[in-house]
Amino acid sequence: MSFMRLFAHTLMRRILLASLGIALAACAQQPRQGAPAAVPATAQAQTPAPTAAAAPAAAAAAAAAAEAAAQAALPKQELTEEVLYEYLLAEVAGQRGALGLSAQAYADLARQTRDPRIARRAAEVALYARMPGAAIDAARIWYEAEPDSMSALQALTSLLIGAKRQDEALPYLQKMLERHSDGDGFLQLSRLLAGSQGKAQSLKLVQQLTQPYPKVAQAHFALAQAAVGAEDAGLALAEVRAASKLKPEWELPVLLEAQLLQRQSNAIALQRLAGFLERHPKSREVRLGYARLLVTEQKYTEARAEFQTLSKDFPDNADVVFAVGVLSLQLHDYKLADANFKRLLELPYRDRDTVRLYLGQIAEDQKDYPEALRWYDEVGGGDLYLRAQMRYALVLSKQGKLDAARAHLRQVEPGSAEGRVQLLLTEAQMLRDAKRPEEAFNLIGEALKNMPEQPELLYDYAMVAEKLGRMDLLESSLKKVIRLQPDHAHAYNALGYSLADRNLRLPEAQQLIEKALALAPEDPFIIDSMGWVLYRQGKLREALEYLRKAYSARPDPEIAAHLGEVLWVAGEHGEAEKIWLEANKKTPDNDALNSTIKRFKP
Repeated sequence: MSFMRLFAHTLMRRILLASLGIALAACAQQPRQGAPAAVPATAQAQTPAPTAAAAPAAAAAAAAAAEAAAQAALPKQELTEEVLYEYLLAEVAGQRGALGLSAQAYADLARQTRDPRIARRAAEVALYARMPGAAIDAARIWYEAEPDSMSALQALTSLLIGAKRQDEALPYLQKMLERHSDGDGFLQLSRLLAGSQGKAQSLKLVQQLTQPYPKVAQAHFALAQAAVGAEDAGLALAEVRAASKLKPEWELPVLLEAQLLQRQSNAIALQRLAGFLERHPKSREVRLGYARLLVTEQKYTEARAEFQTLSKDFPDNADVVFAVGVLSLQLHDYKLADANFKRLLELPYRDRDTVRLYLGQIAEDQKDYPEALRWYDEVGGGDLYLRAQMRYALVLSKQGKLDAARAHLRQVEPGSAEGRVQLLLTEAQMLRDAKRPEEAFNLIGEALKNMPEQPELLYDYAMVAEKLGRMDLLESSLKKVIRLQPDHAHAYNALGYSLADRNLRLPEAQQLIEKALALAPEDPFIIDSMGWVLYRQGKLREALEYLRKAYSARPDPEIAAHLGEVLWVAGEHGEAEKIWLEANKKTPDNDALNSTIKRFKP
């Protein structure tokens, strides 16, 4: 016996009687800091609450009966001096951070007593001490001592899988599945294997387990999930369809099938979800998946309709209300957006500052500037606070209070170098909007003296230089951005577009825009630039293909100006006028659009 163990044994004898009550009480306490979290317990059945008058007595009686039944099922364990000594040694060692000693003491005690309570605790401590072998041994004792415990079975199985001992886990997994006659054990199987790193081995294991259950939908679904993990899309699709055939009303296989179909085409996935909703219109999860996929496809009107259907069925679902608000704002339906965001503030929604920021944006877009300022002022701390303060200053600027706006920005504490850059760029933007580009140019130039390789400052410096006709600085600044950030798509695009707009070095301009398009193929402004450089080279039909695509994705006034010009030059005057008129109604003050219209229709 080691000195530590001998010393502990002598000490424990001295405090045995005094500690007896404390030790027994400690069994019922939660683990203290440094102690392991419990292995998941078996879920307790819930019974309907009795009437108010009978509740205390009935609850006490029920608790007493449950306690008696639980105690009767446990082994009659004599609290000997040796048992108490081992228990106290394990607990004290654990509380003092000697987890290895604590785990070993508990393991000895579990082997000695074969008591499921002690074995469970031994498994917990060993797991926390990162001794997986000891945890498995303890869990095995726990299961052998309490063979009807689903918690013991799940704990042992999970530990074996985590240790990559799938062959040993197989018989326990089979027992777990046998206990679930409804097939839901296969859903637990998927969760147990979720963290397994050997995906191919897990698939083989699931195939063995599911083979005896050809008529159980959950078995096919579990096999589909394992196939997804093993990157066998063909098997996954076949199995998930088999699950749907056996249980047509089940949502999970439909959602997984849609995810697999997205690899082929979003349109095919949407068709599958829509077909299910025709037969099961109250399916909440499938409708949510359908609506989100519509958003991915930028079908905002259709997506909002789906979320509105969900909001009728689930009026207190904050995520649905939020989605309707965001989509309504995207569609410029400010009334509905405002109503939904204000509704969110009445619900226990977690991110209330985001809601206030959106409400400020709605008011700002409608030129209700006092209301916008009120909402921005209510945004609390963190990143959203900085964004709100920048919006607050921009609103002041829109009211003609540029000096007050600049003063407001300069009293905001940014909290980081990145935040300081964002505040400075916001101030420069306000100066540009106020037709004071020279001051914006000087402001950014001064900042670059201290941060000469800050990409965002360099990019904005180039944009202001372009307004001032300083092509030398525009080109040098954008080339420096590209050197610092070779994947900066907008730097390539800005340089290429600037050259194309001036009819300069058109082959080089096209190469730059092609590089930008390769980095951001769906960006409508880069697509517009490609159309514009093709137009400058006289390739009208190719230019129209790109410009139509850009305008369809984003009906921006400058894109409308370009598309209209190319249509006009191509002889399609009626369509050109229609596009110009449509864009002019939405943005009557856009300089680029107005100057283009005047050139062709003076």
